[in-house]
Amino acid sequence: MIKLDNIALVNNIDIQSVAPGTIQYYWLEIVRDGLGAPINVPVMIAKGMKPGPVLGLTAAVHGNELNGIPVIQRLFKEIESDDLSGTIIGVPVVNVPSYLRKKRRFIDGVDLNHIMPGKSTGTVSQVYTHNVIEKLVKKFDYLIDLHTASQGRINSYYIRADMDQQETKSLAMLQNADIIVHNPPSDGTLRGAADALNIPAITLEVGNPNTFQKRLIRSGIEGIHNVLCHLGMIQDEVELAEKETVICKRSYWLYTDQGGLLHVEANLLDNITNGQRIAYIRDVFGHRIKEYTAPEAGIVIGKSISPVNQTGGRILHLGIV
Repeated sequence: MIKLDNIALVNNIDIQSVAPGTIQYYWLEIVRDGLGAPINVPVMIAKGMKPGPVLGLTAAVHGNELNGIPVIQRLFKEIESDDLSGTIIGVPVVNVPSYLRKKRRFIDGVDLNHIMPGKSTGTVSQVYTHNVIEKLVKKFDYLIDLHTASQGRINSYYIRADMDQQETKSLAMLQNADIIVHNPPSDGTLRGAADALNIPAITLEVGNPNTFQKRLIRSGIEGIHNVLCHLGMIQDEVELAEKETVICKRSYWLYTDQGGLLHVEANLLDNITNGQRIAYIRDVFGHRIKEYTAPEAGIVIGKSISPVNQTGGRILHLGIV
């Protein structure tokens, strides 16, 4: 059993100082709070006996997206560092202040995954993200960033990746996901910040917020195992998918133009035809006041499950195959 007093408090991660064939645990100082106390991010490092690439695994960039945490934890329990080539760096909680508050956004109300790579002299959220990039991400050769749906929504097991980049495409295909969405990173995401540093990166959407889902956690571990095989970091066989992954050239959300009680009829992974009814809204008296149809054919990547829906609320995430 690992005790807290065996976990080093550090200001910097030095991979070279980690003994080969070991797994080490750290509290890495990112910033300091209003009392001047350090805000530490948990970091796990498995260093192999042989040289090889550095694979970075990050989770909980949004504080209420939890499924990625046990994916990283279980991987580190299962990995044999003696048989590993290269290094795995796991960061099970990136956004510590929001994780403690069970909230998606940072303490200043900003979405960290919209402002990467941050600024060294910016706002509290910009400085936090800047230090995450400087102290952690720049040490990676590859990145898998684990997320889930937002509050009030559910997701299929899907990937966002730039499929025009061969190495990134390989990382995505190895996940055995339900869906891959071609999505060049240009939106302030952690994946985009890594890409700007020439680090092949994918975003892995592992289910739903504020919960642990065993099946999807197992799927996440399987995908990372496949990446380790692909990169030659472990000597094992890639686990092939039981069904073919659907690749979407683009995707977008559909929104309501009425407020009321929303019922989405379409389910995750449903193939939707152009003009098919996908949802309807009732008013508070129970009268059906609006129906929504698909503007084109596609597949359901995610959907809203919150009945209370204000004008402009999300209906579903439609992928165009």
